Amino acid sequence: MAAPIPASPLFLREPEIRRGIELLYFGYAHLTRTIDASLAKQGLGRAHHRALYFIARKPDLSVSELLALLSITKQSLGRVLGELGERGLVETRTGDRDRRQRLLRLTSEGAALESQLFEMLREKMSAAYSSAGQGAVGGFWAVLEGLIPEAERARIARLGP
Repeated sequence: MAAPIPASPLFLREPEIRRGIELLYFGYAHLTRTIDASLAKQGLGRAHHRALYFIARKPDLSVSELLALLSITKQSLGRVLGELGERGLVETRTGDRDRRQRLLRLTSEGAALESQLFEMLREKMSAAYSSAGQGAVGGFWAVLEGLIPEAERARIARLGP
């Protein structure tokens, strides 16, 4: 891999901002394409993957918490969760303290699929991290975190390390 182009000392000018937006877009697009074929074999899409991913990260995640994390409509999430439930990948149970609460957990089949997809993504991210070096990874995280509104950062932090 070629050495990355260093950031200009004038990194807040339009060309540098545009380059960052383009790299973010194309990097994410290529990362997610890594798992598209595996999802398609299951009859699933990226919305299903995002739900599986966050349910795996936090078992017993409530539907309302997942809704907030994904920032999608209740109708869209309902469709996604319905399909994942029908396929036996996600199970729902009522909350212990609040019976209206619906808690989500991956089934063993769901956990196996999420793990397979994560491994594919991990390989790509690990290669990119290794190529960039430890200092660049911290800078990358700082930039991405800077894109998240302050009010939403606590919700993301609750996912854990």
